[in-house]
Amino acid sequence: MKNTFGNNITVTIFGESHGPAIGAVIDGMPPGIKIDSSFIKKQLDKRKPKGKISTARVESDRVQIISGVFEYYSCGTPICLLIQNQNHHSKDYSKTKALARPSHADYSGDCKYLGFQDYRGGGHFSGRLTTPLVAVGAICLDMLASKGIYVASHLKSIKDIEDVSFSSDEELLKQQMDKVNDEYFATIDDTVKEAMNRVIEDAFHSLDSVGGTIETAIINMPAGVGEPYFDSVESILSHALYSVGAVKGVQFGTGFPISRMYGSEANDSFRMKDGKVITSTNHNGGINGGITNGMPIIITTAIKPTPSIYQKQDTINFRERSDEEICIEGRHDPCIAHRARVVIDSVVAIGLVDLLLTRYGQLYFQSEPKENFSIESRERQ
Repeated sequence: MKNTFGNNITVTIFGESHGPAIGAVIDGMPPGIKIDSSFIKKQLDKRKPKGKISTARVESDRVQIISGVFEYYSCGTPICLLIQNQNHHSKDYSKTKALARPSHADYSGDCKYLGFQDYRGGGHFSGRLTTPLVAVGAICLDMLASKGIYVASHLKSIKDIEDVSFSSDEELLKQQMDKVNDEYFATIDDTVKEAMNRVIEDAFHSLDSVGGTIETAIINMPAGVGEPYFDSVESILSHALYSVGAVKGVQFGTGFPISRMYGSEANDSFRMKDGKVITSTNHNGGINGGITNGMPIIITTAIKPTPSIYQKQDTINFRERSDEEICIEGRHDPCIAHRARVVIDSVVAIGLVDLLLTRYGQLYFQSEPKENFSIESRERQ
């Protein structure tokens, strides 16, 4: 039974929704990486619920660094991040513990863990466990930025309301990425925000929920990263993305619509521009043969509607083996896509760091050994 991702840098998450704490252990982190607590907090704030379009459960999400960091830098030993659960409502979950909430992991989890799982609030399967992923992701996003590699995501759609796509123009793309990275409800076109919010609020008032899609752009990844088969860029990033419970689909570049094209349309022709290799189009999303080609990596992720809705639904009692009805109570999001956006950025960043360590080794992220560090050089980092 495994809760760990990664090859060179590994991330293990632990805890349950209504347990005392949740967290993550990062192993394989190179020494000398600056750990910016303020940036971790900034990223976690993007995940927090706000207003009518989110759950009423709001946690402080203060990250305690238990080990592996000394004087603001990673030691090279395992980093343990701990986040206390403080705003969970204690209630009698035993009455409904054998009722399988539709599209939740209650029944499948019971089968796997033989009935010993913590069922309160979804336990280890809760979206609450994405919090430590965002904390780890913040560290990895900082590491990538130190090499000029940037990640950004926006809400491509909420139900049938569509935002514009990331631009194929490199300069405009960077501007769009900077814009959405500074926003809580991240869209490129500000005029769609109101319609998206209205759809979410309408679902809430109808005791229902909605899903959406998230488009992610990665720029300045060096060409030649990734393995051709089982550890391809698509394999590693999809593995990371599907660790987020709400994710039900991932596509790279043009994705599924590429199947309706002719080869003459789908092929990305190589060209030279200012001494740099580029492709005239980017239908393959910056990846050929599982390996980066230097173009922006473009990913679209499908987020399902929140499964916890307040309507009466059919289910089973998997202890009694009987048909039942269930009406879910508690505090739930009518849509999680806008909060999942920063989670997507985070798991993508973790996957990219792992891929880069595979390609270049630990020294890739460290500019000089500690004995050569001056106070001035530390401050510059």
